[in-house]
Amino acid sequence: MKWEGQRQSENVEDRRGQGPMGGGGFPIGGRSIGLGTIVIALVGGWIFGINPLTILGVLSGGPEAPVVQQQGPAQRPPADDKAAAFVSTVLADTEDVWKQQFAATGRSYREPKLVLFRGATPTACGTGQTAMGPFYCPGDEKVYIDLAFYDVMRSRLGAPGDFAQAYVIAHEVGHHVQSLLGITEKVDAARQRGSEAQANALSVRLELQADCLAGVWGYHAQRTRQILEQGDIEEALNAAAQIGDDTLQRKSQGTVVPESFTHGTSAQRVSWFKRGMSSGNLRECNTFDGSRL
Repeated sequence: MKWEGQRQSENVEDRRGQGPMGGGGFPIGGRSIGLGTIVIALVGGWIFGINPLTILGVLSGGPEAPVVQQQGPAQRPPADDKAAAFVSTVLADTEDVWKQQFAATGRSYREPKLVLFRGATPTACGTGQTAMGPFYCPGDEKVYIDLAFYDVMRSRLGAPGDFAQAYVIAHEVGHHVQSLLGITEKVDAARQRGSEAQANALSVRLELQADCLAGVWGYHAQRTRQILEQGDIEEALNAAAQIGDDTLQRKSQGTVVPESFTHGTSAQRVSWFKRGMSSGNLRECNTFDGSRL
């Protein structure tokens, strides 16, 4: 992916130096948890709908509360931090694309913030944890990511590559787009009225739409700035496939439970990302129209 030398977003907040962190792992309940444990918690949370923090408490041997970083003044990432420069560049590119897309329909795009953290950090949606993976909080309109997740993608989930990493950011920004368009609010209200199975089915549609919106970003980024190199699209498609609910369930428990899906199958995630990437059209991302995904 061609990203170096491009504009970097000013909307990146670096909290990685705040709070007690310890060494060698991630502090949960005063203990250091390695990446392998975090992956177990992350997969368990995705599959079973369990708070990853609860799983980490069990795996770390105690029910103690997690160490939460104290939030200080917002800081910019160091200029020589290549990983931070990468996510800042991807975020800037999503800003450019979505400003244009919103303007084309007579709307204004409000840029989200992106927060880099380690271990745990306060958010408007509660305490954010590394084990949750990257996430978007509509309460403060911020994307949160511990960059160690990219190590998990490469070494544990089998999803390496810089465009795969960019897909992660674009997916979370897709949730911001959904929030600005009022989609998230409507889905949340519908989930509260329905059964658990119905709520999960709505979550799948919301997540698949975010995958499609990530593809829309990729289409326009390539069209205007020619960011793609050989193998980049395959990296993103592989990442989408590796984090499908069926793939994660099969790897972790050997069986698949469709009614527990919250993000969609590998095939669905690939299909919707490809739809956005090939069309560049937000209207093609209506996962709520019709019964089949």
